[in-house]
Amino acid sequence: MDNNSVILVCALQLFSQKGYNAVGVQEIVDAAGITKPTLYHYFGSKRGLLDSLLAEYMTGFFRVIEPAAEYDGDITNTLNKITFAYFNYAQKHKQFYRLALSSWFAPPDSEVFNAILPYMQRQQKLMEGIFLNAAKQHGNMKNRHEVYAYAFLGMINTYIGIALNGVTKIDDNTVYRVVHHYMHGIFS
Repeated sequence: MDNNSVILVCALQLFSQKGYNAVGVQEIVDAAGITKPTLYHYFGSKRGLLDSLLAEYMTGFFRVIEPAAEYDGDITNTLNKITFAYFNYAQKHKQFYRLALSSWFAPPDSEVFNAILPYMQRQQKLMEGIFLNAAKQHGNMKNRHEVYAYAFLGMINTYIGIALNGVTKIDDNTVYRVVHHYMHGIFS
């Protein structure tokens, strides 16, 4: 691997284990076996490094999520597809997903929260689109797309978070339970 890749791998590992704010530049360069000027050459700053990680992983994430979020006329089927997509991505990229979750729940004025915010807003809009389209068939969903999207994303990310901590497993049965539980709630 080249220096750029080594730095990204080491930073992701450290950010995932300790949290972005708990990791200093010196710790990253020590883990990568490079000097601070090398890190600054590639990324400009610790924030530049975080932005590079987010851009790289979120590009792949949206390549998986966006097709799954296309409403196919069946809300349950669409929610199953998107849930599978989220779960599969999180399982393949555990360190990154842990970083993304911790970033999303960081203080609102923090550097890490502001770095992840545009990506989280994009996810929210994708989810809202599902519920906006479904509302055309299900009148009880009308004008509730925003809250439904937050609630469903919250469920998905809660299951992913507890799975990353070894409390539960992410499998076909979990996808079924998440979507079934959610659908029962919005249609009751």
